[in-house]
Amino acid sequence: MKNWLLLLLVAGAVAGAQGEDFAPVRPEARLAFPQDLGSHPEYRTEWWYITGWLDAKDGPLGFQVTFFRSRQALKGKNPSRFTPQQILIAHCALSDPRRGHLWQDQRVRRAGLGLAEAAAGDTHVWIDTWALEHRGGVYKADTDAADFALHLELVQQESPLLNGDAGFSRKGPLPSDASDYYSIPHLQVSGTVLRGASAATVSGEAWLDHEWSSEYLDPEAVGWDWVGLNLDHGAALMAFRIRTAQGTTLWAGGTYRNGAGDTRAYSPADIEFTPTRRWISPRTGVTYPIEWDLRAGENRVHLKPLMDDQENDTTMSTGAIYWEGAVRVSDAAAREVGKGYLELTGYGERLRLR
Repeated sequence: MKNWLLLLLVAGAVAGAQGEDFAPVRPEARLAFPQDLGSHPEYRTEWWYITGWLDAKDGPLGFQVTFFRSRQALKGKNPSRFTPQQILIAHCALSDPRRGHLWQDQRVRRAGLGLAEAAAGDTHVWIDTWALEHRGGVYKADTDAADFALHLELVQQESPLLNGDAGFSRKGPLPSDASDYYSIPHLQVSGTVLRGASAATVSGEAWLDHEWSSEYLDPEAVGWDWVGLNLDHGAALMAFRIRTAQGTTLWAGGTYRNGAGDTRAYSPADIEFTPTRRWISPRTGVTYPIEWDLRAGENRVHLKPLMDDQENDTTMSTGAIYWEGAVRVSDAAAREVGKGYLELTGYGERLRLR
């Protein structure tokens, strides 16, 4: 990443801490579609996050495609059209057991000039040739990375899952520690994956998260553990916990929807993450708890990774190194009951949202 972009991201974070007027997330607001599929530029931070499992001829793959929007809190009025008001960041990664570690890449640009944008009204976010777009219940994700590429079509099967209180998702003890947040589970995926010179036709199932906020993490928080799980018979489970520096749970929450469409939101007391196995990165030395027992209300499942090394280095864009990977889901009888993704942030150092 160019040094000026890093400076802009840091400047934005500092100025925001000094009181920039970002839009607050309010509990009385209600999400509405399709307009809330699009960008919310008045808020400080926003992301569209797609994770999923793909079936290829040589075995299963996991994938991640993410676009971030960060509103910059630069002081003063500058009439120049080159003044960056929004920064866009994109990540893509492929979990390939035959390779043993991630294929990964990242992009970062200021919005505007036709090169990068996050549109309002419906999902359409892009950086150069990387893009995520929604039309008529179908998402298209295209990322041509340095040595791999994803060209995927994702068909929506069901209505958005509103997390928290009708989409108002608390992230800490203060009501202001919150986001507007919905998920779309069970997206049906088809397309092409390129790894080096090898192309493969793939199909599978994915999960989309779309979240926006101006005050996401409490000052006591260092990171989070999160899962989005596509379960058998059409059920879906999202769960997270926000951690302190001591490893204790500062806040937690989740949402469960069964195959009949009945939804339940979970309180902090309903969520319990218990690590059962850890892995040490050979590159960073960071220890990650990559296998878990999870209790979410009446649901108790075990999470086991597709492969251990799913550490993602995004220091050239967001400044973070974290673990994000495909996991298998099993019940108390060790029967596989679904698949999903697990994200672990703030284990090497405190996560700082740009």
